[in-house]
Amino acid sequence: MRRILPATAVLAGAVLLSSCAASSDPVNAQDPRVDEQWGLDAVGSRDSWEYATGEGVVIAIVDTGVDDGHRDLRRQMVRGIDLVDGDRKAKDENGHGTHVAGIAAAAANDYGTIGAAPLAKIMPVRALDANGAGSNATIAEGIDWAVEHGADVINLSLDETGLLGRIEKGGPVNDAITRADDAGVVVVAASGNAGEVGQQYRFGVHVLVVNASNKAGKAAYFSNVGDARAVAAPGVDILSTVPTYATTMFPEGSDGYDTMAGTSMAAPLVAGVAAQLISAGVPSEEVIDLITETADNPDGRAGLGNGIVNAKAALIEAVDRGLISAE
Repeated sequence: MRRILPATAVLAGAVLLSSCAASSDPVNAQDPRVDEQWGLDAVGSRDSWEYATGEGVVIAIVDTGVDDGHRDLRRQMVRGIDLVDGDRKAKDENGHGTHVAGIAAAAANDYGTIGAAPLAKIMPVRALDANGAGSNATIAEGIDWAVEHGADVINLSLDETGLLGRIEKGGPVNDAITRADDAGVVVVAASGNAGEVGQQYRFGVHVLVVNASNKAGKAAYFSNVGDARAVAAPGVDILSTVPTYATTMFPEGSDGYDTMAGTSMAAPLVAGVAAQLISAGVPSEEVIDLITETADNPDGRAGLGNGIVNAKAALIEAVDRGLISAE
């Protein structure tokens, strides 16, 4: 099944697997579906795992929650919170958050798929309900909570369903992103799926906005474009984890994996790249500029913004600038 999701709605599929210890060597991991993950190669993550895996970095997924029992995710999890039900069990009752989490940091464990930062940790922050809906005040609260509890990177795969207009008006989400940036946390955000020209986040907010690209290296037809801060990453036919139990998007359950499309899928690839850079020693305040300046857009395609993200190029540039050691 394949659908294009507004970041506040979701998609699905899944495989129930036996347990296995996570590998500490993603380069040689035998996860059987990694060759279907074309986005990893498009952003250069697989080429750079020898040097940067996201180890020691915490990626907060502010979304619908995460299936913390999924074989590709359960060893990645750190403490999270459910701001919808008011408890610490950020269970994904929709499906979207689990897909997003796997793109960023699914384990290298010889099962299923691998995330862009396979040794990073996942912090589930449930701010959207089973229908993928939530207030901008709750999202802002989730951003603040993630910062206060040790997140290094925050992923916001948020789109319309009433949120876009309120965010554009400069409410609490923009303010929370600024507080996160001031605290040294890198915030990565989807541009949205309305196929419009414009920007979702207030001008002047230091956020890494991500458009979706397709396999031809062009902007996906559904991707919002036009934000001068934007980079691009694959957002079409993106295979990742989904809950292994019944959810709104998977009322009959799933086998653990499915393919989805949207800027919601592009953003966590970039969040994973950000985690890779931080794990290599790049200072957090340099990450957004480094990713933006090394993105690849040789034909100047407007829909790609500053270009498609390239993790390996960013690492090389970090060495050239003396931000990290070449050893």
